[in-house]
Amino acid sequence: MPAALSAGWKGISTVDVHGAVTFTVWFCGCNLKCPFCHNWKVAERIDCRLLDLDAVAEELERARGFVDYVHVTGGEPLIQKAAVEEIFERARRLRVSTSLNTNATLYKPLSSLIERGLVDHVATDAKIPPEIYGVPNSKALWRTFLTSLRAVTSSKIPLELRIPVARFPLEAYERYLAEVREALGPGEVAVVVNPLLGPPTTMPRDPSWCREYCNPSGEQLEAVAKLAQSLGRVYIKRWGPGVEDTRS
Repeated sequence: MPAALSAGWKGISTVDVHGAVTFTVWFCGCNLKCPFCHNWKVAERIDCRLLDLDAVAEELERARGFVDYVHVTGGEPLIQKAAVEEIFERARRLRVSTSLNTNATLYKPLSSLIERGLVDHVATDAKIPPEIYGVPNSKALWRTFLTSLRAVTSSKIPLELRIPVARFPLEAYERYLAEVREALGPGEVAVVVNPLLGPPTTMPRDPSWCREYCNPSGEQLEAVAKLAQSLGRVYIKRWGPGVEDTRS
């Protein structure tokens, strides 16, 4: 049985996949250093522990009548591919659908899971511009991201494409969303436009970066949503007391 580092799991979650209820497992470690990441402690393996896969399977069995997916996230779960495979295989035996939240820059493990038919849903962020990956090889990783999008949608796996929006020039979103459009295959795509938020709403990896670029205006969200309309059905996530999703 593969060993894995985890930040734990939640038996019932309504916030990890748009419009779905999930059993969510957090995997530790990540190959990126995004400055706005609010799960950076998970990514840096802080306060992580060995994941008890038997305990996860037992709780998933109890929850399976209430959830749409078992959803693995992080960090970047594909760093610990063997454990993800084990959870997804057990989910298959329990007849629970599977969802993978990935940054989509690790193509080989992603394509392996797709080829084995273990993935029913994929969620990923189109991080624009790629420099916000926070690592030196960001442009190469963006190309891999586009290849991954093509693999997912060409396999007819439903994709939740999230667009985190910062206070960047609209031209950057226009340029890179055009590349995303070219990469997408014929599969179902739901586009979720999210504002990047800083303290005190979140505790990002780099608060000073967030003070400069986070908390975009409503007008910025609307403008990015308009650019994304050709990618799929677009939803704008507006955070705050009493605020719900709105559809563009």
